[in-house]
Amino acid sequence: MTFLGLVVLLLLTFASPNSSCTEKEQRFLLDFLAQLSHGGNSGLNMSWVHGTDCCAWEGVTCRGDNTVMGISLTSKGLTGRISPSLGNLSGLMNLNLSHNSLHGSLPMELVLHSTIVVLDVTFNQLEGSLQDLQSLNPGPPLQVLNISSNFFTGQFPSKTWGAMKNLVAVNASNNRFTGQIPASICVSPSFTELDLSRNQFSSNIPQGLDDCSMLRVLKAGHNNLSGILPHELFRATSLEQLSFPNNGLHGVLDGSQVVKLSNLTVLDLGSNGLSGEVPDSIGQLRRLEELHLGNNNMSGELPPTLGNCTNLRYISLRNNSFTGYLSKVNFTLLDLSIADFSMNYFTGTIPESINNLIALRLAYNNFHGQFSSKIGNLRSLSFLSLTNNSSTNIEDVIDLRRCKNLTTLLMGSNFKGEIMPQVKSIDGFQNLEIPLWLSKLTKLKILDLSSNQLTGSIPSWISRLHFLFFPDISSNRLLRDIPTALMKMTMLQAEMNAEQLDPELLELPIYWTPSRQYRLLGAFPAALHLGNNKFTGTTPPRLVK
Repeated sequence: MTFLGLVVLLLLTFASPNSSCTEKEQRFLLDFLAQLSHGGNSGLNMSWVHGTDCCAWEGVTCRGDNTVMGISLTSKGLTGRISPSLGNLSGLMNLNLSHNSLHGSLPMELVLHSTIVVLDVTFNQLEGSLQDLQSLNPGPPLQVLNISSNFFTGQFPSKTWGAMKNLVAVNASNNRFTGQIPASICVSPSFTELDLSRNQFSSNIPQGLDDCSMLRVLKAGHNNLSGILPHELFRATSLEQLSFPNNGLHGVLDGSQVVKLSNLTVLDLGSNGLSGEVPDSIGQLRRLEELHLGNNNMSGELPPTLGNCTNLRYISLRNNSFTGYLSKVNFTLLDLSIADFSMNYFTGTIPESINNLIALRLAYNNFHGQFSSKIGNLRSLSFLSLTNNSSTNIEDVIDLRRCKNLTTLLMGSNFKGEIMPQVKSIDGFQNLEIPLWLSKLTKLKILDLSSNQLTGSIPSWISRLHFLFFPDISSNRLLRDIPTALMKMTMLQAEMNAEQLDPELLELPIYWTPSRQYRLLGAFPAALHLGNNKFTGTTPPRLVK
């Protein structure tokens, strides 16, 4: 169950009819209101009025005995500080202040409260360190702690952590915690989820994982962790998601250990320093849905046993040193929808045995030869990148017309020495001018023809591509005037930009340069690139501005 699922379950458990709250509880709530900045809580000022029934106030839930048991004020535009007075609500079980702009510290009175079970302050601007207390007896009943996406600093409080005997799920991701991850990760026998990703944790992965018999989700990506994957990690056999991307881990992926995690659905070790091969035992992870091993130092050929992972939907092996033929893996057995094999040394012909693909990246490999006509059978294909291989016979690309869902096609640095095909459905061109058939791509948004040897002039029909907002035809040999029709392009009309740049998610990011990647089409800057050509005549005045 996810964090959200736990919160929803507990909220449903808490639900009860409203009743009239006590004067004392009303005062504690008004103390909280007083700590908020009035610019961000006008809604509460209208609802939280002294002398009225606080059980009817916005976001407040009460029991039948007049005690407040739940406060949910998510996404209310609240600013200011969290008052410790909320800790005086003796029956409070659920406190959700997420998605606001609260600042200052998180009162420990809430973390250590005698009745709070769910505490959620995600997506605020809280800061400072979490206090580390020497002893807590008995431990607080807190089960779900979600402090993600704030500005907390310092070390994670190991002593306080060790006293949290009832914890089930903790999300402290996207903060600024430093130091080591606490050695005793699983403080509770029912502990199931821990997310410490996007912090500044360092040192090795702790070895105290033997007691994590119920741990299902362990995430600590985007930190400064180093060392190898400890053997204790693979004794947490209930793990379903193991995620340590973007760290400094090294060593090999030990097949005799990996096979113990038979419940894994997500294995994400991308962007580390792992070496060696993908172990044959990977095929025994029959529940695996996502495999992220990109941006490592791995090598060798892919094991044919990978084809046994029949539930695999996503695989990224980009930027390693893998070799051999992809055809050794029977991809027809997999439920694969997104695959990134780019920046390796795979060879042979373009694979055709991947049935349900939505996105496929094969760029920067050693693939050669002609496309198989079967590639047109990938009817779900939306994103295809074949850049920098040695493909031949550009006419085979015409078969991609059968891929009705194809929106992104990258195939630069192929088809060396060939000319555009002269067919009726694609009006060919001679001498590598900008082809007329591009004018038929009426939904084209990004066009990059830079750094070729295009000649002739910019065609006036380019202004009729109303969705085009990123044309790059720089570094060619284009001649004559810049057509004034270019000024009619929608992307140059400021009032239209918002409409044309609606966010659209790509199944895989486009890597424009090693340091620039775009996951959204709308993330590309609205720009017209014409430089480094051989234009003559005058430049349209608006371009000069």
